[in-house]
Amino acid sequence: MYQYTEFDRQFVHQRAAQFRDQLERWQKGRLHEDEFRPLRLQNGWYVQRYAPMLRVAVPYGELSSRQLRVLARIAREYDEPEAEVYKKALETQGLLGTHKLPTHYAHFSTRQNVQYNWIPLSKSADVMDLLASVDMHGIQTSGNCIRNITSDERAGIAIDEIADPRPFAEIMRQWSTLHPEFAFLPRKFKIAITGATEDRAATGWHDVGLHVVKHEAGDASQNIAPGDVGFRVQVGGGMGRTPIIGTVLREFLPWQQIMNYLEAVIRVYNRYGRRDNIYKARIKILVKAEGQRYIDDVEAEYKQILEHDGAPHTITQEEYDRVAASFVPPTLATRVLQSAEKTDAELRTHAADDVQFARWLARNVAPHKNPALRAVTLSFKRLKQAPGDASADQLDTLAVLADRFSAGEARVTHDQNIVLPWVHAEDLHALWLAARAAGFASANVHLLTDMIACPGGDFCSLANARSIPIAEAITERYQDLDELDDLGEIDLHISGCINSCGHHHSGHIGILGVDKDGKEWYQVSLGGSDGSALSGTPQAGKAVGPSFSAAEVPGVIEAVLTTYRDTREGGETFIDTLRRVGHDPFKAAANGARFKVEEAA
Repeated sequence: MYQYTEFDRQFVHQRAAQFRDQLERWQKGRLHEDEFRPLRLQNGWYVQRYAPMLRVAVPYGELSSRQLRVLARIAREYDEPEAEVYKKALETQGLLGTHKLPTHYAHFSTRQNVQYNWIPLSKSADVMDLLASVDMHGIQTSGNCIRNITSDERAGIAIDEIADPRPFAEIMRQWSTLHPEFAFLPRKFKIAITGATEDRAATGWHDVGLHVVKHEAGDASQNIAPGDVGFRVQVGGGMGRTPIIGTVLREFLPWQQIMNYLEAVIRVYNRYGRRDNIYKARIKILVKAEGQRYIDDVEAEYKQILEHDGAPHTITQEEYDRVAASFVPPTLATRVLQSAEKTDAELRTHAADDVQFARWLARNVAPHKNPALRAVTLSFKRLKQAPGDASADQLDTLAVLADRFSAGEARVTHDQNIVLPWVHAEDLHALWLAARAAGFASANVHLLTDMIACPGGDFCSLANARSIPIAEAITERYQDLDELDDLGEIDLHISGCINSCGHHHSGHIGILGVDKDGKEWYQVSLGGSDGSALSGTPQAGKAVGPSFSAAEVPGVIEAVLTTYRDTREGGETFIDTLRRVGHDPFKAAANGARFKVEEAA
């Protein structure tokens, strides 16, 4: 993972000290609330429904065990609201049916960040100092700026990788942090990058999505040789009220020019993006409204940067090598490894003796560039705990597992799980035993209960409905792994409001919380895709009809899945069956479940 330089560390510590000064001036009344608000937001501090929420940046998802232990300490010592705040929250949420609001937890988000829901602002500066002690911060995890840059959790180790995207992501991070021209964009701005043939970073759904590609034929007129590496550039993707897939501006851009081109893309957005209407301020609205004119303006700006500005952001080989050298491969345990044949034989024996281990191998273990290693997903989807939540003790346990089995490194995934990227194949059974004891070994990765869900109305002030109880009800209904395996891979995504933090638009099954006459209702959509190999071309799902009550949702999901079982052919996946058969049978089944609930009532 990336090794901070002395400059990086000094920068983060100075930022923490600056925030402490801002906080103290605000507490003493020397800094007005309207002045302090943008300053705390630029450091990741929101004020949510009942208490502050801190968003910690985890660039391209990488965490060391040392960082995990500090995150655990923050959860244990600081993620606790004042008594009156917590009492009010429990009383208010209790009226909706929520009787437990966990404290001393962290939450892994879909943007590979870590969030806390209860840290008092009075303790925020102490937390920032703790984060800085392990090269972490909350800089630009909020505000109208370039946010945390996300990537494939298998970056640098994937067998289908064309080039490691992490050095490029790090160059972008350094360029965008406190960028004077882009600190106050019309709206927040999100970049995702992948270096593999499969898109595991949902790049099409981002303001800018970058996909590493090779130019097989070459183009002499552009000085591009056969096999040269570059980027496919998409701009203007996003979810929210208007779900849009990004427009391809360049099928191939030489990697050396990606920063100059990004500068042009964001300059044009900064110049023409709407600032008079928050609902029309994202770049996706500008790209959709202007179409070719936006593309032409970007190309003109890019030409200006190259020909008149001196192409200041061109990535030289020397600069790339400097940053790439900071991604130091781990020093793996020095030991005499047994042969691959012996390891495979032992794994087959263990799998034959224990069907749960066999399932875990099939679902949670992925191949690695190094044939002696594997990438292992630890599931953070379980009963009685919200998707992506981790207690202080669980974070400490995760750090222990990372040290013992993965050279001290873990990665947050887009799906709110954790990957251990450096696991010896011969350690898989021992890891499974340890993960099972910790509650991280559910063999449900990519299955129905491996769902994405935002914190929803239990915590977020923007939410129209709660997400966590819906996730819990569906998880409780589908606990039989035989049934889950039979249903196969299904992306279920849940958002508590139209802002789509739970990515409901891209779910094969999407659930959106809506407010109807002051009550919680849920709209169900089908057929969304994030752009992965399983899901195909990214697209937004289509609603099956009017919204459902919370009590109806589990029955609706069951009716949809029953229709899938009845109409699938052979080993067809849910999404393939839906596309072959069409939405109508599934819509009829979903609405039929609504009528049954009403009749029963």
